[in-house]
Amino acid sequence: MKFCQVNKGLQIHAWCLMSNHIHLIVSTKEPNTLSDVLRDFKKFTSTNIVKAIENNRRESRRNWMLWIFKKAGEKNKRNFIYQFWQQENHPIECSTIEILESKMKYLHENPVRAGLVRNESDYVYSSGIDYYSREKGLIKIDFLN
Repeated sequence: MKFCQVNKGLQIHAWCLMSNHIHLIVSTKEPNTLSDVLRDFKKFTSTNIVKAIENNRRESRRNWMLWIFKKAGEKNKRNFIYQFWQQENHPIECSTIEILESKMKYLHENPVRAGLVRNESDYVYSSGIDYYSREKGLIKIDFLN
């Protein structure tokens, strides 16, 4: 995500990385399009995560994960071997402040609902720390005014 911020005009307004999905409230700067940036992000991350799994002989779930990704890839004609990310996204246009606030609240409460942390600001892999504390998180946030 940091690479996409610096090199592809990605503006990250809020994010939350869970064990099996990611939530993003993002936009892009011209001339980049959001679909192009997300495509490149998914390609880069999937390739590198699969390589890391393949090369990590100590990963006890290695064979199982690669089998799952391979089975998913067989169902997708646009794939060569593995399917890491789901093919589709579930975009929701935040066209009003009410929608934006609702989605941001949902996004930051995700790790709380999952029982991973007690407070939104305690989850390291999200922008909750940026919004609910005075500290800065792992990724620079482009706050909406």
